[in-house]
Amino acid sequence: MTVRTTTPDSTPLAAPDLSSRDPDWWRQAVVYQVYPRSFADADGDGLGDLRGITRRLTHLAALGVDALWLSPFYPSELADGGYDVADPRDVDPRLGTLDDFDALVAEAHRLGLKVIVDIVPNHTSHQHVWFQEALRAGPGSAARDRYVFRDGRGERGELPPTDWHSVFGGSAWRRVPDGQWYLHLFAPEQPDLNWENPEVRADFRTTLRFWSDRGVDGFRIDVAHALVKDLSEPLRDLGAPELSREEALTDLPPGTHPFYDRDEVHEIYRDWRKILDAYRPPRTAVAEAWVPGARRALYARPDELGQAFNFEYLQTPWDADALRQVIADSLAGARAAGASATWVLSNHDVIRHASRLMLPPGTDLDAWLLSGGRAPAVDAAAGLRRARAATLLMLALPGSAYVYQGEELGLPEVADLPTEVLQDPIWEQTGHVRKGRDGCRVPLPWTTTGPSYGFGPGGSWLPQPPDFAAYSVEAQDGVEGSTLELYRTALRLRRKLLDGEELVWAEDTPDGVLQFDRCDGWRCVTNLSGATVPLPAGEVLLTSAPLEDGRLGPDTTVWLGR
Repeated sequence: MTVRTTTPDSTPLAAPDLSSRDPDWWRQAVVYQVYPRSFADADGDGLGDLRGITRRLTHLAALGVDALWLSPFYPSELADGGYDVADPRDVDPRLGTLDDFDALVAEAHRLGLKVIVDIVPNHTSHQHVWFQEALRAGPGSAARDRYVFRDGRGERGELPPTDWHSVFGGSAWRRVPDGQWYLHLFAPEQPDLNWENPEVRADFRTTLRFWSDRGVDGFRIDVAHALVKDLSEPLRDLGAPELSREEALTDLPPGTHPFYDRDEVHEIYRDWRKILDAYRPPRTAVAEAWVPGARRALYARPDELGQAFNFEYLQTPWDADALRQVIADSLAGARAAGASATWVLSNHDVIRHASRLMLPPGTDLDAWLLSGGRAPAVDAAAGLRRARAATLLMLALPGSAYVYQGEELGLPEVADLPTEVLQDPIWEQTGHVRKGRDGCRVPLPWTTTGPSYGFGPGGSWLPQPPDFAAYSVEAQDGVEGSTLELYRTALRLRRKLLDGEELVWAEDTPDGVLQFDRCDGWRCVTNLSGATVPLPAGEVLLTSAPLEDGRLGPDTTVWLGR
């Protein structure tokens, strides 16, 4: 296959020499998540696009990350922010073309950045040619067998086949005109695939090869734990709507849930690993698997995906004992699986950590969003201080760190978006009970002025608050002490300092403090208490906030040379 590789100004580039790359680069990488529709808009339609991303890749190279992960850019009606995929082997025309994608990959590789793309294997868009064929073909057809169609219950089939609930609210079943029902664990516009069907398995093998042949370095697997369902008849009820939610997995014996984290799913990933390993170097993969830690490690085994996102860490409150426990457990689980640990504080599905970490433990996050972020109110300056400390702690840990676009600017959650602009399906599907995820997806500010603070010449698809000007790249670039410069310095130091995958907890650590030594000869200290604490001996390499008379203040992290 010939891949056209050009820079944004159409200057030809040699095809990247993938064989020369370190096959283990991902074990200690910093990966930057790009949500394409909110990163940069080149054509002025208010929606981010691939050419906009390509033009801003120098920002990522200067930041010091190792790779970028592209959330879906495939053809989609945006019923779920692009995760309703109509064609997994093409580019949404509003975001560009395959030529634009090739140019993006070429420019990323020229700058020394790897490229990871999202794969969405649990479901398709209802606009996918397969689903449209299934609707026309009718009950019992081969086309319907690619999805999960069933007759309803009740005298006339008027009731859903089971009591399963969607992640987004309401029943997980939608009835079609001929009377049958189809399964959708997410939005109705996202019908679930039937992974017992060999055509489904074959098509995703084709997709993996398609993007690997175009030069991508790895894949992020969306909802990796939900592909396989127990479709034996009769389908079984869960007995309680809450057991449809991923958080309820601990309430059932491992591997027995009818549609989450079933043991059979690992056969799929062992098959995929053979495909990924056929490339030189092997393509990487990371699972989005919202499952307990011991089960999550199974997805990260070397003969499967190799890594899995660590959502326990993301969900851990700002507490020294709790964080120490989850860090120790995560490292132990990664070692047992033969993988490296992963760490993440924010992504496109959760409240940004500059706001979330300031909320009291047990806060109802949906209620907080409904209040517009006012109950309780979050002190933006205090939230940024805590977020900076959390970032330096995360970047000091062994393993891979995943950074969400805009966190390097210290962006808070935009919790007060007017309800009339919301686009997340959660808002409508829950009957306006849950506001959804739009607040972390507001387009980035690049400049201090302009209709969209430099996002694009034609405004932005979600409104940006006025204070975004102060958070913009232009406002922080080269400014000593800014959050952007903190990230740049931390990532530069991290690359220099890291030379191993172990840490040793320090003795005689004060209450409310996390303190550990890296085997490469440096120490990280994070003060999560409400008081200043003595600074251990060592050369101060970097602090998330200024020291206070030589002591470490609250919500502050320091890196020390030993």
